[in-house]
Amino acid sequence: MIVSNAFAQDDKQQIRAVIEKETDSFFNVDRKNWESTWLDAAYTHWSLSDSAGGSFLNGTESIRRNFDEYFKTAKPSKSKIERKWIEVRLYNSGAYVLFTQIVADDIDRDETSEMRVLEKNKDGKWKIVCMGSTAK
Repeated sequence: MIVSNAFAQDDKQQIRAVIEKETDSFFNVDRKNWESTWLDAAYTHWSLSDSAGGSFLNGTESIRRNFDEYFKTAKPSKSKIERKWIEVRLYNSGAYVLFTQIVADDIDRDETSEMRVLEKNKDGKWKIVCMGSTAK
């Protein structure tokens, strides 16, 4: 059932804010805020596909462990991040989001097709349960 009430626009803004926080926290090497955007559940999923290959992870613990080294050694990025929101669909306490993202710095420009699935947790906060990223 698609949600179509007065709260839909507010939910969509909150969802976009969670996605922006997740990405910005990752690029700024802010593990605490990055982790706060994810639902802590065994069914969470993270995937990435680019010219070098692909990777996927299932479960919050696996996702966190995978990024241990990154959050210990990476330096914050000065990249500029632009998003083009294509679709934000609400389904009861879930949401499907599709957007493109361009990450640009002084050296390179990466464009990706991005997908997120979010759920409202027991406190009514939107959290990411599925992330997919495919590089052009």
